[in-house]
Amino acid sequence: MWKVNAGRRSKYAQDFADRSIVAIGWSAVGDPTRFAEKGDLVAAMAATYPDWSLRQAEVGAGQVWRFLHEVAIGDDIITYDPLNRVYFVGTVAGAAEYDPDGGLDELPTRRAVRWTGAVSRDRLSETARYALGAILTLFQVRPEVADEILKASHADPAAETPALPVAADEDGADDPFEELEERALERIKDRLMGLSWDDMQEIVAALLRALGYRTIISPPGPDRGKDIVASRDGFGFESPRIVVEVKHRKAAMGAPEIRAFLGGRHAGDRGLYVSTGGFTHEAYFEAERASVVTHLMTLDGLARALVDNYDSMDERGRKL
Repeated sequence: MWKVNAGRRSKYAQDFADRSIVAIGWSAVGDPTRFAEKGDLVAAMAATYPDWSLRQAEVGAGQVWRFLHEVAIGDDIITYDPLNRVYFVGTVAGAAEYDPDGGLDELPTRRAVRWTGAVSRDRLSETARYALGAILTLFQVRPEVADEILKASHADPAAETPALPVAADEDGADDPFEELEERALERIKDRLMGLSWDDMQEIVAALLRALGYRTIISPPGPDRGKDIVASRDGFGFESPRIVVEVKHRKAAMGAPEIRAFLGGRHAGDRGLYVSTGGFTHEAYFEAERASVVTHLMTLDGLARALVDNYDSMDERGRKL
């Protein structure tokens, strides 16, 4: 099994799923399929990126060469969607092709894939999640981790996931600091998913306080579409008044939930809807066309905002 990262921060993961492909970059090199020898590809990398060291050119060329010649039709393959915390699982269905006009300008070299399923990151063991965290564009998944993914893609969603022995990754990254950052962010999201609903509500309120707002958290029970109210004065009299709904669950929120949230808002309100399970396309459309300015925050967005504002958070938020 191979893992292909869908561009920086995996931003093209949904495109991979929708187009039934995986793809890689280094677009400035041009068509990599024209090189008959790996050494020629290394030389082209070095010439195209003169600021790179020879080691960086070799790593980049090695990634492309593996994608072209080592990944075989019929191999299992996965890619990760960080917004929905899902690994798409499939099999390679075609040879490598260079298609600069295919719609993904940054990733012109692609291979056809037949996607067969998806696995939530939350269903995998901690060791498997760690092993899958490398940010190399392409790497081979350890056999025991691949086995866990394939079993999870067909198993009962309620089944327990066994722990795996920890082992070091085979491959090194060309940017270890970026790798640490991305791995850490996924571990933060794992931590957030383990919070109770009350703690999740509290950490969102702590984020707003770090941004300079005072917060009122609704008591347990029906909240009529608002879990938190944030404002500069602490009472909601001073504009802007930010009304927050927090949904701490794995299911994506759709348009009906967004409409219900917007229905109780007043003129001048600002809406923040936090969903750890993400949002459907229809939900985003509903928020974009609403008269009330509303931001939809995913788990990924929340994690990044917490990292960016951690130094300004109060003790309650930092402890969580």
